[in-house]
Amino acid sequence: MEPVRKPSTRGFASMDPEKQRAIARKGGESVPNEKRSFSQNPGLAAEAGRKGGHSVNPTKRSFSQDHSLASAAGRKGGHASHGLPRKA
Repeated sequence: MEPVRKPSTRGFASMDPEKQRAIARKGGESVPNEKRSFSQNPGLAAEAGRKGGHSVNPTKRSFSQDHSLASAAGRKGGHASHGLPRKA
């Protein structure tokens, strides 16, 4: 049986949810509308994603060349994020 942990009294997670929202809202407001271009221009976001993909050496783009490798990585990520036992 795992020991019961007391909730932390420090940090963002321990704050009142309304206070968290107020702080998060300030972060979003600090970016001017003209700089929030991805949310306003999906084409620009897609173009940036393509640029990012092209900046990787083609010989190192292993997921696009080996779909089974991508599948295996996805399964590993799913297990890691859901706390399931890992396979050796």
